[in-house]
Amino acid sequence: MLLEAEGYDVVSEAPDGTTALTEACRLHPDLILLDVNLPDLNGFQVAERITAHDGAPAVVLTSSRDSSDFGPLVTGSGARGFISKGDLSGAALARLL
Repeated sequence: MLLEAEGYDVVSEAPDGTTALTEACRLHPDLILLDVNLPDLNGFQVAERITAHDGAPAVVLTSSRDSSDFGPLVTGSGARGFISKGDLSGAALARLL
């Protein structure tokens, strides 16, 4: 709701990493906001798979934890960056894009 209120079109939500991968292939979004803590694959693994292809969407990781908890995992995942859930906003996403 937060991102829709700030002008983003949310086209899908996924309860786990496998579904996120399926939805990314099916919908071809411009941006994927991806939680680090997913029940099957972690967000870093999902981001690596999504960003491995030419023309991949931008991926931004998020978590309720601070980015310092994840060190180089964010950079190594191919994601554009990390935004903690407490700092998540349309402006914060725009800065990473």
